[in-house]
Amino acid sequence: MPRNPEASVEIDAPLDVVWRVMLDTASYPEWNPFVVRADCAEPRVGQPIVLHVRWANGKGTRSPERISVLEPPRTDREGTTRATLAYVFEGWPAKLGLVKGTRLQRLTQRPGGPTTYDTVEQFTGPMVKYAGPGRVADGFRRHAQGLKERAESLAR
Repeated sequence: MPRNPEASVEIDAPLDVVWRVMLDTASYPEWNPFVVRADCAEPRVGQPIVLHVRWANGKGTRSPERISVLEPPRTDREGTTRATLAYVFEGWPAKLGLVKGTRLQRLTQRPGGPTTYDTVEQFTGPMVKYAGPGRVADGFRRHAQGLKERAESLAR
């Protein structure tokens, strides 16, 4: 069982398009099979975001988070473009020190290549195994595939 669930996918769309899809939280119900709704007034550092998650078995939960990193696309000297979105879990298990989690979502696009989406949840705490890292990993894979399909359809 993965302690730090992760997923990765290559997306045949410009990084800027993928970034816009990630930040358009109001449209998540249209394409995201894992985070079926995201309540967020405006994505910015310090802003709360409540994720409505649907597990593969159809059951769901509500996950209160806070945006901790929002690094818009930037291109380095070699022409590689990167962007990062991260948020920190703020539910009761985190407040009690039982399960803490930070979800990182990174985009990378090398010149002429596809955009790579990588995500990982960095879990800590004595009750991590009860947070369901395996089902989170499954959700991340479904999220990544939905993001790929949405961004590629918009890029066409």
